[in-house]
Amino acid sequence: MGTYKVAKFFNTAGPGKEDMNYMIDPLRRIDYDEISSLIDQQRYFVLHAPRQTGKTTSLLAMAKRINEDGRYYCVYINVEPAQTARNDVEEAMKAILSLFAGMAESHLGISFLSDAVPSIINNVGAHLALSKMLENVCGAIDRPLVLMIDEIDSLIGDTLVSVLRQLRGGYANRPAKFPISVILCGIRDVRDYRIHMGNGDIITGGSCFNIKAESLRLGDFSQDEIRELYEQHTAETGQIFDKDIYPKVWNLTHGQPWLVNALALQATWKMRENRDRSRNITLDMIEEAANELILERATHLDQLADKLREERVRRVIAPMLYGKTWDGSYDNISDDIQYVIDLGLIRKESYDNGRAVVISNDIYKEVIPRELTSVTQDNLAATQEQTWYIAPNGSLDISKLLKAFQQFFRENSESWLERFDYKEAGFQLLLQAFLQRIVNGGGMIDREYALGRGRVDLFVRWRYPKDSDINTRKEQRVVVELKTIRVKTYNPDKVLPDGLEQTMRYAKQSNADEAHLVICDERPDKTWDEKIYERVEEYNGRSIKVWGV
Repeated sequence: MGTYKVAKFFNTAGPGKEDMNYMIDPLRRIDYDEISSLIDQQRYFVLHAPRQTGKTTSLLAMAKRINEDGRYYCVYINVEPAQTARNDVEEAMKAILSLFAGMAESHLGISFLSDAVPSIINNVGAHLALSKMLENVCGAIDRPLVLMIDEIDSLIGDTLVSVLRQLRGGYANRPAKFPISVILCGIRDVRDYRIHMGNGDIITGGSCFNIKAESLRLGDFSQDEIRELYEQHTAETGQIFDKDIYPKVWNLTHGQPWLVNALALQATWKMRENRDRSRNITLDMIEEAANELILERATHLDQLADKLREERVRRVIAPMLYGKTWDGSYDNISDDIQYVIDLGLIRKESYDNGRAVVISNDIYKEVIPRELTSVTQDNLAATQEQTWYIAPNGSLDISKLLKAFQQFFRENSESWLERFDYKEAGFQLLLQAFLQRIVNGGGMIDREYALGRGRVDLFVRWRYPKDSDINTRKEQRVVVELKTIRVKTYNPDKVLPDGLEQTMRYAKQSNADEAHLVICDERPDKTWDEKIYERVEEYNGRSIKVWGV
């Protein structure tokens, strides 16, 4: 048979393969020299990163390199199949030992291991079985063993505790009778595991695996690496990415590997007309690709949305959505903040001469409020017609739209806000859902919200006339700033001047045609007649329309 050459493509599913996928060198991404040094020092350590960032690809490349170097043997196992056993330690150990036996037989040439699994469990019990298996293997090979355990935090309860404690128990016997180095790989650092035991107790991973020497995080792509990855496609096919796409790709993804690959796959393959490699990939195409990913609710984005239901995530994301200021009250959720960082949802950043915790990238900024308001958007579709807010020239009448929202909020806020899981951010979510239903199909909403900034910024871009050629359309640019007067607002009189200054600054930064400030007054002693108003304020020579709700 002849050799079949597969055309390379951007990978969005499973470990990357050099002969099939465009790839950044996985050993470069994990700092192989540092990891090699930890192995030489006989350390046990953690390598963690959010889902679909290339952990497994990097581990497999590292295992291959270690075995080729000839100083150690390396066995990689993925223990996710044992997750279904949950707290049944014996069933889980059968699965884990079988997985290890299969990989060890393949990589080390030891042929008896699979047959030995039942007898090991019968002789020493499930809570010593992994330890015994590792002891037997290490005694039968002529080099020290490096063990990589992938998806370690997919294990649950008693099973996870048993694995961690067996590894800790054999630690003193390395390297002659136990692995010289163990690398645990998962989404989170082991210290952040909240392990629910079969008896109802909750312990942390750190308490049952306190031999960890380091915790390494697999980083996202840099801006140079994004360009390097995309240029591999150009070298392979001749298709060019316009230079002005790269700042946009960075803002949309902030280097998250799945998003970087998914955007390019969407633009170069799923947009069928772009399979013609003579067509350049333009900025408009990248924006369209991002919108399609969001609307498709691709698996990666669906998993992200699922995390929003966790209480630890809600405690961090909710204050971001309603623009809570940084007042020193976040120390009590610092562990939750780190957990959400480890999930890849947020990152820390210096912002406006201060500090803030921000959503990781522009695609996530869009996905989060959309997901939290998806049912609301569907319900609003039956009551809010887009055509009512479109001017004769095709532009969007934002004033008419916000006036309609005032009335809608007055009539429906109490019942609609109760539908949100994130009730404290209800006003911000409801306004975004209202805008999203109108803007869909003709524009985009860029969102800025962070823990510590004290506001939420919306930047509406509307292209019109809708039925004209994309290259001849005009773009309407509108800033909508959201502020809240809460019951515990320290100084309500500062909300308006602060909001005007922030709106003016964001409008200038965005080169906006219009600027609107929407202030929601949540104080119960205020009547609707006091809350609902509209007026124009002049600030530093700029007209800003202020809306009270």
